[in-house]
Amino acid sequence: MKIQRSLITIILLATSQILLGQQPVNQWEKWNYLIGEWVGEGNGKPGQGEGKFSFQMDLDGKILVRKNHTVFPETPNSKAMVHDDLLIVYQGAAGEPQEAIYFDNEGNRIKYKVNLTQNAIVLTSEIEKNAPRFRLSYVAIDNKTVTINFEMAAPQTPEEFRMYLSGKAFKVK
Repeated sequence: MKIQRSLITIILLATSQILLGQQPVNQWEKWNYLIGEWVGEGNGKPGQGEGKFSFQMDLDGKILVRKNHTVFPETPNSKAMVHDDLLIVYQGAAGEPQEAIYFDNEGNRIKYKVNLTQNAIVLTSEIEKNAPRFRLSYVAIDNKTVTINFEMAAPQTPEEFRMYLSGKAFKVK
């Protein structure tokens, strides 16, 4: 009986040492390829645009911040437009996926849930009554190129996303 108790104690001590010695999972690992400065070009309903954005860790690694600046030149159908926005990604509640909140110079605010896959990061807004739904995707082509898609769904059909903007971005730093 003493031997069994001693054996159980040794197993418990060894197991606790292994568990305590493990490094925590890096919650930002799948974002690593996006961290840095990017230039991009794309097109969509606002027209052909050119811009730049960056992803940087902040608050001692607790949040990830994307700052974006895009210029849409004047076209025969629209005036020139400057679009600035800020996206803050943070860890969801215990056991929940990461979340993000978006703000822009047009007064928009979008709250997203984050889905991380092997080569893509997809941010999808929740369904809100009488409001459009949004999906923002970053798909890695290689370690210096991403495809970015911004899709919208009408309030009446929140699962039917349609492309609004699409483009490629190239890492410069």
